[in-house]
Amino acid sequence: MVLLLFVDLDPDLAALRPLGGFFVLRATGDPLRPPATLAQAYARPALPDNQDPLDFRVRKVGQALRAPEPRVAASIAQQGLAARLWSIALGCAALYDAVPDLDPRLLRWDPDGSAPDDLWLTEVRRRPANPATVADAVLHGHLEPLNAALRSRYRVADGLLRGNAGSALAGAARQLDQWARAHGRTDVAARTRALTAELLAHPLLAGTGTLTAAGFRRRSCCLYYRVPGGGVCGDCCFTRAPRSSPHAPSG
Repeated sequence: MVLLLFVDLDPDLAALRPLGGFFVLRATGDPLRPPATLAQAYARPALPDNQDPLDFRVRKVGQALRAPEPRVAASIAQQGLAARLWSIALGCAALYDAVPDLDPRLLRWDPDGSAPDDLWLTEVRRRPANPATVADAVLHGHLEPLNAALRSRYRVADGLLRGNAGSALAGAARQLDQWARAHGRTDVAARTRALTAELLAHPLLAGTGTLTAAGFRRRSCCLYYRVPGGGVCGDCCFTRAPRSSPHAPSG
């Protein structure tokens, strides 16, 4: 029998701090210099590119990795943000049995921040931690508009972006499961596995990969192998970096 031990959803989300940087969500920020909300980042603003937070982030990632083309940088940037969102949602669901309202109008994002992406929540509102609520918050609230923006701006394949989302979810679950086992929190590990399996069965993630006891194997590639010195990721559909053209299958 698994004994579930939950704490209240506190305004500072303090229970997330021991889990590491991908899970931490700040609930405070500089009110005089607030960064853009994620809702603003997903919309196509009537601003020059150098003031567009999403374009800025993609360029920053591309420069840091020396990516050969913008769609490679867009893929890596999207996967990094997806990993942050899944980590926050899974961590809260497993530790609090609740999730904060992750409405993109409440989440502020510094596109000039380092990895993992710098996020802060302007107001903590409690929501249930069931799969439907988590899917609605992360998939529908964030990844659908983010993916739409990246497809239209950088011509990134939809299958690639959905694969990134599935990979990011599986990676967040793996990190949370490892922490839970190391700290004797079998309740957290069990809840994480159950919620992850339900989410990977969602129509937007179904078919992105296979989750087994050994781990997750995706059916697409994030294009990281095209970054100088990159190679393939541990869950990639490729066992070695393709030696073909820049248009090797990715979706």
